[in-house]
Amino acid sequence: MYPSIEIFGHLIFVFWLTIVVCFFLFLWMLKKLSIRLGFDYNFIANSIFWYFISVFLFSRMFFILSLWRDSGNIDNFFQFFITSDYNFSLYWAIFGFFLVFFFNIRLFRREASKYIDGIIISFLFIAILWFIGAFFWWQVYGNLTSFWIEIQYNEDAFVPLHWKLFPLALIYSFWSFLLFSVLYILSMYIKVRGLLWYVWLGIFSCMILGLDFYSWKTDVFKAMFNINLSQISALVTIIFCFIGVFYINVLASAKRPSEIISQDE
Repeated sequence: MYPSIEIFGHLIFVFWLTIVVCFFLFLWMLKKLSIRLGFDYNFIANSIFWYFISVFLFSRMFFILSLWRDSGNIDNFFQFFITSDYNFSLYWAIFGFFLVFFFNIRLFRREASKYIDGIIISFLFIAILWFIGAFFWWQVYGNLTSFWIEIQYNEDAFVPLHWKLFPLALIYSFWSFLLFSVLYILSMYIKVRGLLWYVWLGIFSCMILGLDFYSWKTDVFKAMFNINLSQISALVTIIFCFIGVFYINVLASAKRPSEIISQDE
Protein backbone atom coordinates (compact mmCIF):
# COMPACT_ATOMS: atom_id res chain seq x y z
CA MET A 1 0.00 0.00 0.00
CA TYR A 2 1.33 3.44 -0.89
CA PRO A 3 1.72 5.82 2.08
CA SER A 4 -1.44 7.88 2.49
CA ILE A 5 -3.35 10.08 4.89
CA GLU A 6 -7.07 10.51 5.41
CA ILE A 7 -8.59 14.01 5.33
CA PHE A 8 -12.31 14.39 5.99
CA GLY A 9 -12.88 10.78 5.04
CA HIS A 10 -10.92 11.05 1.77
CA LEU A 11 -7.77 8.97 1.23
CA ILE A 12 -4.93 11.07 -0.17
CA PHE A 13 -1.63 9.60 -1.27
CA VAL A 14 1.25 11.43 0.38
CA PHE A 15 3.27 11.50 -2.83
CA TRP A 16 0.53 13.57 -4.48
CA LEU A 17 1.04 16.13 -1.72
CA THR A 18 4.74 16.18 -2.56
CA ILE A 19 3.89 16.91 -6.19
CA VAL A 20 1.56 19.76 -5.13
CA VAL A 21 4.27 21.26 -2.92
CA CYS A 22 6.78 20.97 -5.78
CA PHE A 23 4.32 22.75 -8.08
CA PHE A 24 4.08 25.81 -5.82
CA LEU A 25 7.82 25.78 -5.10
CA PHE A 26 8.46 25.83 -8.84
CA LEU A 27 6.28 28.93 -9.25
CA TRP A 28 7.93 30.59 -6.24
CA MET A 29 11.46 30.01 -7.54
CA LEU A 30 10.42 31.07 -11.05
CA LYS A 31 9.02 34.32 -9.66
CA LYS A 32 12.20 34.94 -7.73
CA LEU A 33 14.42 34.28 -10.75
CA SER A 34 12.25 36.46 -13.01
CA ILE A 35 13.27 39.44 -10.90
CA ARG A 36 16.96 38.57 -10.94
CA LEU A 37 17.21 37.48 -14.57
CA GLY A 38 14.73 40.04 -15.88
CA PHE A 39 12.06 37.98 -17.66
CA ASP A 40 8.26 38.17 -17.61
CA TYR A 41 6.94 35.72 -15.01
CA ASN A 42 3.34 36.16 -16.12
CA PHE A 43 4.16 34.89 -19.60
CA ILE A 44 4.58 31.42 -18.07
CA ALA A 45 2.11 31.70 -15.18
CA ASN A 46 -0.78 32.72 -17.44
CA SER A 47 -0.55 29.40 -19.32
CA ILE A 48 -0.15 27.20 -16.26
CA PHE A 49 -3.31 25.24 -17.04
CA TRP A 50 -1.96 24.19 -20.46
CA TYR A 51 1.38 23.28 -18.93
CA PHE A 52 -0.42 21.01 -16.48
CA ILE A 53 -2.48 19.32 -19.20
CA SER A 54 0.54 18.74 -21.44
CA VAL A 55 2.71 17.42 -18.61
CA PHE A 56 -0.02 15.00 -17.52
CA LEU A 57 -0.79 13.70 -21.02
CA PHE A 58 2.78 13.11 -22.14
CA SER A 59 4.01 11.68 -18.84
CA ARG A 60 1.06 9.27 -18.71
CA MET A 61 1.06 8.38 -22.40
CA PHE A 62 4.73 7.48 -22.64
CA PHE A 63 4.69 5.50 -19.42
CA ILE A 64 1.89 3.37 -20.83
CA LEU A 65 3.84 3.02 -24.08
CA SER A 66 6.98 1.85 -22.28
CA LEU A 67 5.06 -0.69 -20.20
CA TRP A 68 2.52 -1.69 -22.84
CA ARG A 69 2.66 -5.37 -21.93
CA ASP A 70 1.52 -4.52 -18.40
CA SER A 71 -0.52 -1.35 -19.02
CA GLY A 72 -2.07 -2.22 -22.36
CA ASN A 73 -5.13 -3.71 -20.72
CA ILE A 74 -6.76 -0.33 -20.06
CA ASP A 75 -10.46 -1.05 -20.23
CA ASN A 76 -11.78 2.35 -21.22
CA PHE A 77 -10.78 5.88 -22.18
CA PHE A 78 -11.28 7.35 -18.71
CA GLN A 79 -8.91 4.85 -17.13
CA PHE A 80 -6.10 6.66 -18.93
CA PHE A 81 -6.84 9.78 -16.85
CA ILE A 82 -8.10 8.33 -13.57
CA THR A 83 -5.39 6.32 -11.90
CA SER A 84 -4.74 5.39 -8.29
CA ASP A 85 -1.04 4.77 -8.86
CA TYR A 86 1.91 6.92 -9.91
CA ASN A 87 2.38 5.58 -13.41
CA PHE A 88 3.98 8.60 -15.06
CA SER A 89 7.21 9.28 -16.92
CA LEU A 90 9.28 12.15 -15.47
CA TYR A 91 11.37 12.59 -18.61
CA TRP A 92 8.31 12.94 -20.83
CA ALA A 93 6.63 15.22 -18.30
CA ILE A 94 9.54 17.59 -18.92
CA PHE A 95 9.02 17.17 -22.65
CA GLY A 96 5.34 18.07 -22.26
CA PHE A 97 6.23 21.23 -20.35
CA PHE A 98 8.69 22.49 -22.93
CA LEU A 99 6.37 21.61 -25.78
CA VAL A 100 3.86 24.18 -24.49
CA PHE A 101 6.65 26.62 -23.68
CA PHE A 102 8.13 26.66 -27.18
CA PHE A 103 4.66 26.75 -28.73
CA ASN A 104 3.91 29.91 -26.74
CA ILE A 105 7.28 31.34 -27.69
CA ARG A 106 6.42 30.99 -31.37
CA LEU A 107 2.82 32.11 -30.90
CA PHE A 108 3.60 35.31 -28.98
CA ARG A 109 6.94 35.96 -30.72
CA ARG A 110 9.03 35.95 -27.56
CA GLU A 111 12.73 35.20 -27.15
CA ALA A 112 13.15 31.79 -25.50
CA SER A 113 16.64 32.53 -24.17
CA LYS A 114 15.23 35.12 -21.76
CA TYR A 115 13.12 32.51 -19.96
CA ILE A 116 14.89 29.21 -20.37
CA ASP A 117 17.59 29.64 -17.71
CA GLY A 118 15.04 30.54 -15.03
CA ILE A 119 12.88 27.55 -15.95
CA ILE A 120 15.64 24.95 -15.76
CA ILE A 121 17.00 26.29 -12.47
CA SER A 122 13.48 26.24 -11.00
CA PHE A 123 13.01 22.67 -12.22
CA LEU A 124 16.25 21.51 -10.57
CA PHE A 125 15.17 23.22 -7.36
CA ILE A 126 12.00 21.11 -7.10
CA ALA A 127 13.73 17.98 -8.43
CA ILE A 128 15.67 17.82 -5.16
CA LEU A 129 12.44 17.45 -3.16
CA TRP A 130 10.67 15.33 -5.79
CA PHE A 131 13.35 12.63 -5.75
CA ILE A 132 13.42 12.61 -1.94
CA GLY A 133 9.67 12.06 -2.03
CA ALA A 134 10.12 9.34 -4.63
CA PHE A 135 12.59 7.64 -2.30
CA PHE A 136 10.37 7.65 0.77
CA TRP A 137 7.28 6.62 -1.21
CA TRP A 138 8.88 3.84 -3.28
CA GLN A 139 8.62 5.48 -6.69
CA VAL A 140 12.26 5.29 -7.76
CA TYR A 141 14.43 2.46 -6.49
CA GLY A 142 17.53 0.70 -7.70
CA ASN A 143 18.77 -2.79 -8.42
CA LEU A 144 20.42 -5.17 -6.02
CA THR A 145 23.79 -3.76 -5.11
CA SER A 146 27.03 -4.59 -3.36
CA PHE A 147 28.21 -0.97 -3.38
CA TRP A 148 29.21 0.82 -0.19
CA ILE A 149 25.93 2.75 -0.32
CA GLU A 150 22.68 0.81 -0.10
CA ILE A 151 19.18 0.84 1.39
CA GLN A 152 16.87 -1.85 2.66
CA TYR A 153 13.07 -1.68 2.86
CA ASN A 154 11.50 -3.42 5.83
CA GLU A 155 7.92 -2.19 5.51
CA ASP A 156 5.17 -3.47 3.23
CA ALA A 157 5.95 -1.81 -0.10
CA PHE A 158 5.94 -2.33 -3.84
CA VAL A 159 9.67 -3.01 -3.74
CA PRO A 160 11.76 -6.10 -2.92
CA LEU A 161 11.76 -6.37 0.87
CA HIS A 162 14.85 -7.07 2.99
CA TRP A 163 17.18 -6.80 0.00
CA LYS A 164 20.06 -4.36 -0.32
CA LEU A 165 19.14 -1.95 -3.11
CA PHE A 166 20.97 0.90 -4.81
CA PRO A 167 19.47 4.22 -3.48
CA LEU A 168 18.77 5.55 -6.95
CA ALA A 169 16.31 8.28 -5.91
CA LEU A 170 18.73 9.73 -3.35
CA ILE A 171 21.52 9.78 -5.94
CA TYR A 172 19.22 11.63 -8.34
CA SER A 173 18.32 14.11 -5.60
CA PHE A 174 21.98 14.68 -4.72
CA TRP A 175 22.96 15.33 -8.34
CA SER A 176 19.97 17.63 -8.77
CA PHE A 177 21.15 19.63 -5.76
CA LEU A 178 24.70 19.90 -7.14
CA LEU A 179 23.47 20.89 -10.58
CA PHE A 180 21.02 23.42 -9.13
CA SER A 181 23.75 25.02 -6.99
CA VAL A 182 26.25 25.25 -9.84
CA LEU A 183 23.79 26.63 -12.41
CA TYR A 184 22.29 29.09 -9.91
CA ILE A 185 25.77 30.55 -9.33
CA LEU A 186 26.70 30.45 -13.02
CA SER A 187 23.52 32.34 -13.93
CA MET A 188 25.00 35.36 -12.16
CA TYR A 189 28.06 35.44 -14.39
CA ILE A 190 27.19 33.85 -17.75
CA LYS A 191 25.82 36.52 -20.04
CA VAL A 192 24.97 34.22 -22.95
CA ARG A 193 21.33 33.45 -22.20
CA GLY A 194 20.26 29.97 -23.24
CA LEU A 195 23.67 28.37 -22.74
CA LEU A 196 22.65 27.03 -19.33
CA TRP A 197 19.70 25.35 -21.05
CA TYR A 198 22.02 23.13 -23.07
CA VAL A 199 24.32 22.55 -20.09
CA TRP A 200 21.41 21.49 -17.88
CA LEU A 201 19.72 19.40 -20.55
CA GLY A 202 22.96 17.64 -21.46
CA ILE A 203 24.05 16.85 -17.88
CA PHE A 204 20.55 15.84 -16.79
CA SER A 205 20.23 13.53 -19.81
CA CYS A 206 23.63 11.99 -19.07
CA MET A 207 22.44 11.41 -15.51
CA ILE A 208 19.29 9.64 -16.73
CA LEU A 209 21.23 7.66 -19.34
CA GLY A 210 23.82 6.39 -16.88
CA LEU A 211 21.95 5.95 -13.61
CA ASP A 212 18.88 4.28 -15.08
CA PHE A 213 21.03 1.20 -15.70
CA TYR A 214 20.83 0.78 -11.91
CA SER A 215 17.03 1.02 -11.85
CA TRP A 216 15.03 -2.01 -10.78
CA LYS A 217 12.13 -1.11 -13.03
CA THR A 218 11.99 -2.32 -16.61
CA ASP A 219 9.93 -1.67 -19.73
CA VAL A 220 9.39 -3.05 -23.23
CA PHE A 221 12.46 -1.32 -24.62
CA LYS A 222 14.75 -2.46 -21.82
CA ALA A 223 13.60 -6.04 -22.31
CA MET A 224 14.46 -5.80 -26.00
CA PHE A 225 17.50 -3.49 -26.12
CA ASN A 226 18.73 -3.40 -22.49
CA ILE A 227 17.97 0.33 -22.46
CA ASN A 228 14.65 1.87 -21.42
CA LEU A 229 12.55 4.57 -23.11
CA SER A 230 13.87 7.35 -20.85
CA GLN A 231 17.45 6.39 -21.70
CA ILE A 232 16.69 6.33 -25.42
CA SER A 233 15.14 9.80 -25.09
CA ALA A 234 18.16 10.97 -23.07
CA LEU A 235 20.55 9.76 -25.77
CA VAL A 236 18.69 11.71 -28.45
CA THR A 237 18.67 14.77 -26.17
CA ILE A 238 22.45 14.60 -25.62
CA ILE A 239 23.00 14.69 -29.38
CA PHE A 240 20.63 17.68 -29.58
CA CYS A 241 22.65 19.48 -26.86
CA PHE A 242 25.95 18.97 -28.69
CA ILE A 243 24.40 20.50 -31.81
CA GLY A 244 22.98 23.39 -29.76
CA VAL A 245 26.28 24.23 -28.05
CA PHE A 246 28.06 24.05 -31.41
CA TYR A 247 25.49 26.46 -32.87
CA ILE A 248 25.97 28.93 -29.99
CA ASN A 249 29.74 28.72 -30.45
CA VAL A 250 29.40 29.43 -34.18
CA LEU A 251 27.21 32.47 -33.48
CA ALA A 252 29.66 33.75 -30.85
CA SER A 253 32.58 33.32 -33.27
CA ALA A 254 30.70 35.21 -35.97
CA LYS A 255 30.12 38.17 -33.64
CA ARG A 256 33.75 38.54 -32.55
CA PRO A 257 35.12 40.03 -35.83
CA SER A 258 32.34 42.64 -35.91
CA GLU A 259 33.03 43.54 -32.29
CA ILE A 260 36.74 43.97 -33.05
CA ILE A 261 35.98 46.18 -36.04
CA SER A 262 33.60 48.36 -34.01
CA GLN A 263 36.24 48.76 -31.30
CA ASP A 264 38.88 49.80 -33.86
CA GLU A 265 36.53 52.40 -35.31
